[in-house]
Amino acid sequence: MLQEFKEFAMKGNVVDLAVGVIIGAAFGKIVESLVGDIFMPIIGSIVGGLDFSNYFIGLSSAVTAPSLAEAKKQGAVLAYGNFLTIAINFAIIAFILFLIIKAVNRLKKKEEAKPAAAAETPPDVKLLGEIRDLLAGRQARV
Repeated sequence: MLQEFKEFAMKGNVVDLAVGVIIGAAFGKIVESLVGDIFMPIIGSIVGGLDFSNYFIGLSSAVTAPSLAEAKKQGAVLAYGNFLTIAINFAIIAFILFLIIKAVNRLKKKEEAKPAAAAETPPDVKLLGEIRDLLAGRQARV
């Protein structure tokens, strides 16, 4: 059983998946920082200096706190500001992945076009083919 697990874990797909998950987690942290530390403060300043992370609606009358962290301690809240931040994170990640996939597809098209150009027969090979054909025609006459 241990040997089977080792074979499974060392397959290329599993290792590739693990690398993808690790890079994805790191990429997620970068995008989270980009949105939280760069985009959201700019958007917040445009809409009046408000911080999206503190946008919430208290779901009970006991919630009177001005900040989300304190409001969560008082009772149930609908934290739609966090949702907005996560939605922007998703949009940025989706757009970046779209650009990456578009670039990879462009590279694949270029690689596919190269063999078509290389499929043309070189002149020396054409000459050897003609000589072969002439010799075959000569032997047929003899």
